Amino acid sequence: MNAVAIALAAVAGLAFGSFTGVVVHRVPSKESIVSPRSRCPNCGHELAVADNIPVLSWMMLGGRCRYCRTPISPRYLAGEVLTATIWALAVARLGRSWDLLAFLPFLWVLIALSLIDLETKLLPNRIVYPSVVAGIALLAVSAALGPGVDPWIRGMEAMVASAGVFFVIALISPAGMGMGDVKLSAVIGLYLGYLSWGRVLVGFFMAFFAGAVVGVGLMIAGRAGRKTAIPFGPFMAVGAVLATLFGGPVQRLLGH
Repeated sequence: MNAVAIALAAVAGLAFGSFTGVVVHRVPSKESIVSPRSRCPNCGHELAVADNIPVLSWMMLGGRCRYCRTPISPRYLAGEVLTATIWALAVARLGRSWDLLAFLPFLWVLIALSLIDLETKLLPNRIVYPSVVAGIALLAVSAALGPGVDPWIRGMEAMVASAGVFFVIALISPAGMGMGDVKLSAVIGLYLGYLSWGRVLVGFFMAFFAGAVVGVGLMIAGRAGRKTAIPFGPFMAVGAVLATLFGGPVQRLLGH
């Protein structure tokens, strides 16, 4: 049954991940994510059902539009593969618990925001604010059906604490930390705090560590300087995903 659940999560992730490309393309430009139907951003041709099969369509078309042969952004493929992979891992790691009700949407939001931030250096309020509200509600339901109210209260406390810490960092170093990062830290703190305070620390430590490693690597490669602005949202997302899925083993490894 676990293998079946993991496989179903992967298939659902592929299907839902295909929607990620729409969100990433339309939300920054403040377009509707509901209508019109998916179409090529270059020639405007409405895509057929066969053009929207997750992963397979991209591969069969050679990564190009069927109608104008313009290259299709790899973000569409990335959204599908990442969502499928992370959702499958979430089911494998968290098990078939009520927590999945809240954590699968959370993990998808992290993927969407990361792709948007990498492309536009924005973390849109149209995604972040609803994620806070939805997270509070979904985790409340998960807590009521599962472990009880204590994890939910801890998540609320971690949300406030995380946003407060990042807000101070943004005030001290506005060039390195934006208000979008502050708002995202609230979402991440809410979810990781629901799991444990240790996972909050693991998640944000991994975010800063990954950011430092990539930043140094880019400078060594000559692709960035000390003052080059690098989106921090994707690193926060990476830290949050790793803390959600593997935070327990990491805490045990560190003796906490």
